[in-house]
Amino acid sequence: MVKVTGVEDAFIPYLEAHRSADDPLVQELQAETQQRFGRRAGMQIALAQGTLLRVLVAACGAQRAIEIGTFTGLSALSIARALPPHGRLLACDVSEEWTQVARRYWQRAGVAEKIDLRIAPALETLASLPPGERFDFAFIDADKENYPAYYEALLERVRPGGLIAIDNALWGGRVLDPEDADESTRVIRELNARIAKDDRVEAVLLPVADGLWLARRK
Repeated sequence: MVKVTGVEDAFIPYLEAHRSADDPLVQELQAETQQRFGRRAGMQIALAQGTLLRVLVAACGAQRAIEIGTFTGLSALSIARALPPHGRLLACDVSEEWTQVARRYWQRAGVAEKIDLRIAPALETLASLPPGERFDFAFIDADKENYPAYYEALLERVRPGGLIAIDNALWGGRVLDPEDADESTRVIRELNARIAKDDRVEAVLLPVADGLWLARRK
């Protein structure tokens, strides 16, 4: 289980027990990801984040969604399940190895037809889209060094009133350490400061899993 950064450890089991239950397919995907990818399985979103993504997508009435970073497909599965039958998710990743796992579970969940997976650098995929293509919901969970570029590109693509969610905003607590000069830490710390002052959005940073930004475009 991913630690809920910023929340007392004693509360974590309580929080996990007080949300909608995961179905067996989600539990199986989590287990296979852990078994196949070991330490890299930490790139998978926390199960509680999957629940939150479903709630957010459904609550904002999203019909078109995009995610940057798919890995083994739990975030895409969560988003696609919350979209209406005609809804579509554009999933961006660079790994055939990881996403071949995702494809199997999307098929089994009956959401494969809702998901357009593009294997290419996400910024290239975004640049290739028609100028007028817009999204209601966006989720960023990929290489941290490109987070600022993803954020800016998606602000141009998300409709007014649409949501952008950004994972790993607390970065295991390293954003609080002024002596941590790691490039990913620096980028996330600076992006956090930028979003907090960005008058193009109304935003809040939630201590869910490793920290999750929610930014509504004005």
